[in-house]
Amino acid sequence: TLESCGPLERPLEYFSRASLNQLTQFIPTIFLFSEVLYKLKSKQSSQIIYTFPSPSQLTCLGKKRNPSLSSPSVSAQRPDSLSLAVAKPDLWTSSGDGEVKLRMGESGFASEPPLTVDQMFKTAVERFGSYTALGWKEGEQTKTINYQEYYQACRTAAKSFLKLGLERYHGVGILGFNSAEWFISDIAAILAGGFAVGIYTTNSPDACQYVAENCKANIIVVENHKQLQKILQVNKLPHLKAIIQYKDALKEKRPNLYTWTEFMELGRDEPDTKLDDIITIQKPNQCCTLIYTSGTTGQPKGVMLSHDNLTWTAFAVGRYVRLAEATKSQEIVVSYLPLSHIAAQMVDIWVTMKVGGATYFAQPDALKGSLVNTMREVRPTAFMGVPRVWEKMQEKMKSVGAKSSTVRRKVAVWAKGVGLQTNLTMARTPMNYRLAKKLVFKKVRKALGLDRCTKCYTGAAPITKDTLEFFLSLDIPVYELYGMSESTGPHTISLPDAFRLTSVGKLIPGCETKINNPDEEGNGEICFWGRHVFMGYLNQADKTEDALDTEGWLHSGDLGKQDDNGFLFITGRIKELIITAGGENIPPVPIEDAVKEAVPLVSNAMLIGDKRKFLAMLLTIKCQVNGDTGAPEDELMPEAVELCRKLGSNAMRVSEIAGGRDPVIHAAIQEGINRVNEKATSNAQRIQKWTILNQDFSIPGGELGPTMKLKRPVVMKMYKEQVENFYKEVVTPSTPDNSMPPK
Repeated sequence: TLESCGPLERPLEYFSRASLNQLTQFIPTIFLFSEVLYKLKSKQSSQIIYTFPSPSQLTCLGKKRNPSLSSPSVSAQRPDSLSLAVAKPDLWTSSGDGEVKLRMGESGFASEPPLTVDQMFKTAVERFGSYTALGWKEGEQTKTINYQEYYQACRTAAKSFLKLGLERYHGVGILGFNSAEWFISDIAAILAGGFAVGIYTTNSPDACQYVAENCKANIIVVENHKQLQKILQVNKLPHLKAIIQYKDALKEKRPNLYTWTEFMELGRDEPDTKLDDIITIQKPNQCCTLIYTSGTTGQPKGVMLSHDNLTWTAFAVGRYVRLAEATKSQEIVVSYLPLSHIAAQMVDIWVTMKVGGATYFAQPDALKGSLVNTMREVRPTAFMGVPRVWEKMQEKMKSVGAKSSTVRRKVAVWAKGVGLQTNLTMARTPMNYRLAKKLVFKKVRKALGLDRCTKCYTGAAPITKDTLEFFLSLDIPVYELYGMSESTGPHTISLPDAFRLTSVGKLIPGCETKINNPDEEGNGEICFWGRHVFMGYLNQADKTEDALDTEGWLHSGDLGKQDDNGFLFITGRIKELIITAGGENIPPVPIEDAVKEAVPLVSNAMLIGDKRKFLAMLLTIKCQVNGDTGAPEDELMPEAVELCRKLGSNAMRVSEIAGGRDPVIHAAIQEGINRVNEKATSNAQRIQKWTILNQDFSIPGGELGPTMKLKRPVVMKMYKEQVENFYKEVVTPSTPDNSMPPK
């Protein structure tokens, strides 16, 4: 009967742990359960959903069914007719309460014993209990908590969540800037048996509603009144039971709305029994965190990450990049990137916990200018920045350098030449290098707060060669890492002794890469294998099957190749690949990067040409950004103003340049594009037309995702008129059969 109703695994979990004496207590309940399932099956149910009781509940149920059962008979046997089928977990699932087969290896990193989040945290407390775990500023004062206090705060918050009605496999949404409360809410949600769900702070109320509904959020934690209003604007959240605001005083009192202090008091005196019972039954192969993709096309997908995804990746990354454990030398990181993204979570929470490091929180306006102040105070030993962060540093330093005296500029140019040559050849020329380090490199590092930092990383989006070379010339190697939400963050990482400019590094041990269907140059789709590969997309079996093939390989959608030494190079994206009307396959990113390098005035470039006769390009100019909203403004950046002056233009605003209004700038951009076209591998890869847009791309504008990735479909829709204007003229641009000079 049980076999006919579908495979069952959980009952056997209990039975395998029980002695024969204990097992016999459950026999009446097994027969009862069998009868219920038979009745359900006889009603032709297409799907049976059940919640199997705990061992103690099973015993009680059995006694209610047969009150005479007080002391079990040792000789009781399971009838041969009662056949229990065991469901073996597959490599993926789209069910929130599902389990997956772990991709264990026989040796090395892949054979590391699986851990739950609680097990990893407890080990950290045992080893690093008195070491600083988290630090933040309150006014001018720095506050810290150690690992012992951190763990206890997470347990208290977990008990509070349970008291508020958090159900197993339901979400706790967290909407706010990085803070100790964010970390505690995230880990507490996991300990309490729910899902930790970061929500992007830039999300609209509708986007917040989608995520909260999709994860069946019982509780939402918000930073302040502004974020609270987004949730209050949502009309329909059937699973929501409480909201907690962790910063500022409440501006209004509402039922089930709590301050952080009120929330923590709820669980402070609660007994530990219920929480411990939930923690005990958690398994490494079960989901504990949901990462929602930024949704460049369609609604975001809930990436299900297991305990093992988090704990194993933290172990593998920490060991591979040689992070020091706190007992030897404590690693320090600054938390400022959006925690709703896996890159920030992995670096700031999990890897740091694994080695007993300390995480210090930046101010909410970090990306508007205050980050460097935090960096100088904290002096991190490791730092992760998305490409735009490194680019903004580069722009600021160039702007400051341009105002220096002639002698200082000459010294800087000389030192940068020494730095670049030294780091590219990996051979230090003692005299020149030591002098350059003393005169320039040390001062630059100190000014950036990177004087103790030995590990600078970039990831989450492509970075230009120009930016990498700029920092390399200042003796600040920026190591690329590559991965995706579906691989719990990193898949490959560059190291000081395994570094190639423009390569995203080598494989993390325990992982595997396959280049699928490579062309004659070795370019193909990059596929991943390893314990970092996600469980599946929540409630989206079809999308999961699109991402994972029948053998379990994760298809990244990225094009790339590996060299003979194992270095991985990203050459494009399958979905971004432009296929012209003539059938030419063109990866847009290399051409866009080449234009930005050739024309420093350009902030963003997007290549157009899918199913078209020729290529065109949308360009934006570097401009000031509103400090409060992050929206682009009309005023040019100081660096852009300076470039205009050098070209002979008096432009101060984007509106003075856009649409070809400034002939001097127009001619300079065309010259840069001509230089790019000269290096094109074919006429089909030449940019024939271009235009400057009235404003830069941005997150608030919708053209960029939270990690600054270009949302191509959104841009195509927003600037449809400009795109169509490219192709209105009758004149046929340059083709192999009709050679014309580029416009």
